Amino acid sequence: MIAAKQYRCIHSSSCACTKGGGHLSEELLALVFNHSNWNPKLIATISCVCKWFDDLAKRSLWKEFCKTRAPKMMLDLQSCGSHSIDGNWRALAKLLIYCPGCKDGLFSTTCPIPGHFVYRTRFSKTSGRSFLLPQCRTDVLYVSDPCEHLDQGDDGDVGFFRGIFKSFQVSKVKKMLIKRSGPMHQTQVCPYCKAKLWNMVAADMIPSSASCRLGAYEDCVEYYVCLNGHVLGTCTLLPLTDTEDASE
Repeated sequence: MIAAKQYRCIHSSSCACTKGGGHLSEELLALVFNHSNWNPKLIATISCVCKWFDDLAKRSLWKEFCKTRAPKMMLDLQSCGSHSIDGNWRALAKLLIYCPGCKDGLFSTTCPIPGHFVYRTRFSKTSGRSFLLPQCRTDVLYVSDPCEHLDQGDDGDVGFFRGIFKSFQVSKVKKMLIKRSGPMHQTQVCPYCKAKLWNMVAADMIPSSASCRLGAYEDCVEYYVCLNGHVLGTCTLLPLTDTEDASE
């Protein structure tokens, strides 16, 4: 059972985790988690012990998890003086491994689809270019392969994708959203960082190349971008073509 988080504990003598010899050092904890290959379940569990462990996880453990899970992507996101992900490593770690699904009318799907953790996902900035209008393609956007949810009734085969902008605060996409007075969702927030969401459909900023990249029907791609540059979207996937039909 995960312990209830004690937010007022900051390495204090009353902390439950000090019993039996005190807190472990950060260096020793780093060795332990490195040995576990920065297991996200273990990091999430220890962050619930007390505020000291929670702060350590936010500052260090989730950062090492991200660097281990997607090293080239992390190097690129932090290059060129970009510090947009500093202090928000937990949100980025969740984005790497969590498909948020769909609920509460965020997308146009008729049936709610629960979120879930995925074992491994490929993120690509080459794919990300397909989600940008031509005038914004100097921006860098990493987008995942779609997470497939097949046979969703009237919604057909649904795919969910997620992504992250590099240096979103100075991106052309953000400037265009502001210039176009892009609307934000009135009730829902980013499942990764709780920031407000820009509606890219309402801003008319989804190119047709996005559906080609996803293998989806045209005009059936939706996505949002939050104020911190996290992307979450959905699409209706084209049915797989039978091998014999394809050869004919």
